[in-house]
Amino acid sequence: MSQILKMYESAGAEAFSKMACQMAPYFSTINPLISELRQGAATVQVPFCREITNHLGTVHAIAMCNAAELAAGTMTNVSIPEGGRWIPKGMTVEYLAKAKTDLTAVADASAIDWLSAGDKVVPVTITDTAGVAVFSARITMNVKLA
Repeated sequence: MSQILKMYESAGAEAFSKMACQMAPYFSTINPLISELRQGAATVQVPFCREITNHLGTVHAIAMCNAAELAAGTMTNVSIPEGGRWIPKGMTVEYLAKAKTDLTAVADASAIDWLSAGDKVVPVTITDTAGVAVFSARITMNVKLA
């Protein structure tokens, strides 16, 4: 089990989310809660607030990119073999609908082979409180193994 996953399970979702924002301060701009973290999956909750809205009063596109990267990154971290390293290499996104509520970002990479090195494309879907997909991303993670 990865050290990060041990930290998550030991500290709990709320404390771990705060620690993640201390390690990478930019994530704190979306006030995330990493509500699920396990090998191949992560869920990040983002509360709707004025600070992350755009001129239309909807959640800003980059705030959704931030949530997607947090979900994909934490999930990648606990999915790769111990001693492995990763870095985001690219992100392709689609804005599917206006985001006007709290959001849920789900990274589901259960179909990815984490035991080999190379580029891994992690899919992330963000939905609103009604379950409507408002955003999707495909984040390429470059994985190096020890």
